[in-house]
Parts: sequence; C-alpha cells; structure tokens
Amino acid sequence: MSNKDKLIKRFLSFPSDFHFDELIKLLRIFGFHEVRTGRTSGSRVKFVNQEGLRINLHRPHPGGILKIYQMKQVKEFLGL
Repeated sequence: MSNKDKLIKRFLSFPSDFHFDELIKLLRIFGFHEVRTGRTSGSRVKFVNQEGLRINLHRPHPGGILKIYQMKQVKEFLGL
C-alpha cells in the first residue's frame, strides 16, 4: 500500500488527530493547490483544482487538528 493510499485510508477513518498539513497532502493527491489571497490570507484557506472547483476552509487553530465536520465536508466534496 502506497503512502497516498495510507493517507486516504487514514482520512476516511475520521481520526481525532488528523492535522491540517495532512489535509493539504490529501488535497494535492486530488489535484488541488492552496490559493493565498492578499498580503495575509489569515485563517481562511481556499483550495482550487485545474477544473476550477473550490474548497473553502478555515485553518484550524490552535494546534492544526481538523474538526470532524470539516473532514466530512471534504469527504463529501471529493466524493469519497
């Protein structure tokens, strides 16, 4: 099993310690990249793929651990 497969499997198990950095890696697997707007993007983060699909999230703080509802939204958006 590749690292990509392991990351997807971990994400789909909705762990309570899934970090925002892991989400960035996951979204890159699906062709998304982070878009930073303005001088400082603050806690709002936008991810866009080549087809123009957008995912808007708030960067979790403190600690960077995603909330379950955020993970469910991303899962639904990606169709996993």
